Amino acid sequence: MKKTFIQAVVLSLVGTTASSAWAVDAIYFGGDILTMRGESPEYVEALAVDQGKIASVGNKEKVLTLKTSTTKLINLQGKTLIPGFIDGHGHITQYADALEQAELSPPPVGKVESIPDIIRELKALQKRLNIQDDQVIIGSGYDPEFLKEKRHPTAAELDAVFPKNPVILRHVSGHMLVANSLALKAANISAQTPDPSGGTIVRKPGSKEPEGLIQETAMVPFLPMVITKRAMTKEMSLLKQAMMDYAKVGVTTANEALVTPEKMEVLDYAAKNNLLSIDIVGLPFYLMADQVLGTGKVKWQEYNGGLKYAGLKIALDGSPQGKTAFLTEDYLTPVPGCTGHCHGFPNMTQDEVNQVFIKAYKNKVQIYAHCNGDASTDMMIKGHQFAEKQLKTPGIERRTVIVHSQVMRPDQLNSYKKFNFYPTFFTNHTYFWGDIHLANLGQKRASFLSPMKSAKQKGLKFANHNDAPVTPISQLFVLWSSVNRVSKNGVVVGPQERVSPYVGLQALTSYGAYQYRDEAIKGTLEAGKLADMVVLDANPLKVDPMKIKDIQVLRTIKSGKEIYKSSSL
Repeated sequence: MKKTFIQAVVLSLVGTTASSAWAVDAIYFGGDILTMRGESPEYVEALAVDQGKIASVGNKEKVLTLKTSTTKLINLQGKTLIPGFIDGHGHITQYADALEQAELSPPPVGKVESIPDIIRELKALQKRLNIQDDQVIIGSGYDPEFLKEKRHPTAAELDAVFPKNPVILRHVSGHMLVANSLALKAANISAQTPDPSGGTIVRKPGSKEPEGLIQETAMVPFLPMVITKRAMTKEMSLLKQAMMDYAKVGVTTANEALVTPEKMEVLDYAAKNNLLSIDIVGLPFYLMADQVLGTGKVKWQEYNGGLKYAGLKIALDGSPQGKTAFLTEDYLTPVPGCTGHCHGFPNMTQDEVNQVFIKAYKNKVQIYAHCNGDASTDMMIKGHQFAEKQLKTPGIERRTVIVHSQVMRPDQLNSYKKFNFYPTFFTNHTYFWGDIHLANLGQKRASFLSPMKSAKQKGLKFANHNDAPVTPISQLFVLWSSVNRVSKNGVVVGPQERVSPYVGLQALTSYGAYQYRDEAIKGTLEAGKLADMVVLDANPLKVDPMKIKDIQVLRTIKSGKEIYKSSSL
């Protein structure tokens, strides 16, 4: 029998003391049920789900009083139930796009270890998708640090194999690309094209002719080739596959941190037609500010069909592994396109940052700012202070998010605390590029990358992320990297910044919900919240920390509905 609204409210309020006058949909028991509420681990014996929400948690005997003949009893058989993972920062629509791009990542993600390997994968894509002459061929994830040649490919190398197709290779960071001659021509980039503000066109030695490598804002002319408009049926097919891949690793709330007008159309269509199997939090790019702030086009902080627009995204700098992150001190190794005082560069001017702050704060909209380098973080702090002074609104709880927060200084954490800034860290870097960072930055700076332990000691809340498709969408690997901080070569990068598995899980659940202002509905297993949950084959708090990445997701439940079940069950 369906419950009335009043009955449902009463059930959520009384929790485990409710009578069994009406049925709950399911009851979970028989394993470790970790609620993630509070600052230390809390376990309950049972959990009841009703109409997509958690109806009760607590003592098994009391929770079972809610059972009727229609209630599904789910024995966890010793497995672990935790809240669904919340993606602290990522690009689910870009991940979907990459499903039709060549995978150019090095091992263990991909199979590319040399420039000939890149050519091989591009040819395979061309054959698989039957790409015709004049059509663009795109590959993603190449990383010169892990190529045998130890350099970026060139336009000439791509021209020799693909003389009739524009070819674009997207760097693993997403902050640079290599284009062949036809792609350069299509983007109207030549020897006469000046470097734009916040970007670089790398030239052939002794010449102004483009070599192929394009960095940061200089990539803008290539966007029409990269963000192509497909039939909506195709867009939905790719997005559906992407959401399933996210569900397989336990993600119940994903993120698209760079919503363009094209991707807003895709996401809005999916939400309007109830096609989202997981929630997606979108961040429109700041260049859309005049379209989305104060116009009524976007209903901020409101879920509609599983989609919510949470804030405005700005990008102040590039990537530390690509050596375009904006630092206060120089990189210690050579930087492509730079001949002296190489410490990266900002993608925006301080005045541009200031104006974005004022526009967003006036409209009570969160700012999410990509800052990999400490100099870019300084710009964010100045922008916040400028806007607060101009608007005469000090002390308002803005919950401004600093995305990545990688190459930081300890004093900046004090500013985060003072201004209620919220970092979403990227601890996967300690594994994938930890050895590279030690060379590029030196021991001191590399050891303070994504300083999660120091942030916790300051009393800060924070998220953590994989920035998919930059690194794989394995939330348990993200957890593993925050707990161990071990590089590919087995070096512990910043042992003082390792956190406990529980703190690492907070960054992926309860603290992740806080980032998106979702703490009232997600992130912990409590009566009244959404039944977004994950069943794991082992408890991350009870296994050898080095084995956390090997834990498997057995089931993913979104709003009480099982959206993924492992084939091993």
